[in-house]
Amino acid sequence: MPKGKGCLIPIVVVGAIIVILIIMLVSSYNKFVSAEETVDQQWGKIEVDLQRRFDLIPNLVNTVKGFAKQEKDVIKQVTDARAALGGARNPDEKAIADEELSGALSRLLVIVENYPNLKSDAQFTQLMDELAGTENRIAVSRRDYNEAVANYNRSIKRFPSNLLAGLLGFDQKGYFSTTPESRTNPEVDFSNDDTSFHLKQHDNYVGIVGIST
Repeated sequence: MPKGKGCLIPIVVVGAIIVILIIMLVSSYNKFVSAEETVDQQWGKIEVDLQRRFDLIPNLVNTVKGFAKQEKDVIKQVTDARAALGGARNPDEKAIADEELSGALSRLLVIVENYPNLKSDAQFTQLMDELAGTENRIAVSRRDYNEAVANYNRSIKRFPSNLLAGLLGFDQKGYFSTTPESRTNPEVDFSNDDTSFHLKQHDNYVGIVGIST
């Protein structure tokens, strides 16, 4: 074998290895980017749903005030929790604030049982119907977001992708989840002949899932 050709073999082998590594790097990068974009898209849906509920609460609070001004503590809890959610800047902070707001809304609805006139008020019933739909959308959006996060985290933790993820700057993302204590909250179900409200727990989320008149 000519001496020149013998020297080319190692070069070709090294070149082939480099090309393979580049292909793997590009493929992994594109996969990480795609998974991360899905997470961002799902997070955007959560923010839209949270904002929808954020906008509904002032009208709900004002309506309750019209019938139950003496319930200042519960009303203040809802108002403060809403403000905390509005000031949250990342998924972890929003998850905590959202949980506090959900708890405050649950307590607000419990005291509504003491005010039949409020429960039968047309504006209150409409607001509750809108809030129920919003709570359900939040639950669905959060489930989809957590699934997207799980897929993303798996993609950067599996070998050999995990070797590249750190080098490319892709880190694990946190879930939009609740504390273990909130998952043990009992179901609240109170009703009369006119209106019934149901607070149920689903997907680690306590929210209003139905209102019937």
